[in-house]
Amino acid sequence: MGLTGARGPEELGIGFGQEDHLDRSSSTVLRLAAPVKAWIQRSALLLLITAAVALMLLGRIESGIVQAARSTVADAVTPILDFASRPISGTVDTLESAQNLMALAKENADLREANRRLRSWQAVAYRLEAQNGALRDLLRMAPDPHSSYVTARVVADNGGAFVRSVLVNAGRNHSVVQGQAAVTGEGLAGRVAQVGARSAQVLLITDMNSRIPVMLAHSRERAVLAGNNTNRPALLYLGPRNQVEPGDRILTSGDGGVFPAGLPVGVVAASEDGKVWVQPFVDWDRMEYLRLIDFELSGLLLSAGGAD
Repeated sequence: MGLTGARGPEELGIGFGQEDHLDRSSSTVLRLAAPVKAWIQRSALLLLITAAVALMLLGRIESGIVQAARSTVADAVTPILDFASRPISGTVDTLESAQNLMALAKENADLREANRRLRSWQAVAYRLEAQNGALRDLLRMAPDPHSSYVTARVVADNGGAFVRSVLVNAGRNHSVVQGQAAVTGEGLAGRVAQVGARSAQVLLITDMNSRIPVMLAHSRERAVLAGNNTNRPALLYLGPRNQVEPGDRILTSGDGGVFPAGLPVGVVAASEDGKVWVQPFVDWDRMEYLRLIDFELSGLLLSAGGAD
């Protein structure tokens, strides 16, 4: 313990000497740097102004050098900027393409809707055109000015193997009565056989129960047009001396008191072994409207067994 305590003052003496040396060195550096620091602080603004003026003068005097430096920097920076701008350009192009696709999709949807509406109106126009054509055909068959008539639409075809008739959408509520003539623009189609409140059944001249007094236009020879459930009814009760040729016109004769004389019926289609077949003027496949005419006659059509 005593020895240790004796060495302590010597060691402490040595340490104090080193610290004094370091303190003196630091003080010397600070004393030397203080004037330099003060000079830099006082001259900083002047140094910046001088550097700026020097750069301006250098830019004007050595313009070639500055331009070369600028070109070098631009050449070095351009690939970097181009690479960095590619994702942005691609994103912009993608957004524009998406917007164009959305606009095209909307335009396509609008065009489809417009096309659907046009097709709908086209169907209406075709239907009205057919209706107007059928009504114009009826105008070609002018009824007697003293007779009354009703124009009715054919709503159903009741034809079959044994019956040739159609249903129209006019009846007693429209002043339709049994026995009225049913005509188209081409000629006689049949007669009203049954009447309901809002509908009527028209027996066609091709029905096997139909018997209509007719005559040949050129010779005025009387006969009876008899339906046979085909599109070519037959002429019955022709005189033995009568010469019938294909193309001869057939008209109603007015006999029987139901149809007036002169209604066009058809033309002779064929004649063989005393049998004559008539091609009616009416186009059965395109018959859409019928004009039901009341001639105010009170007769009865002849049927196979007498009065029809």
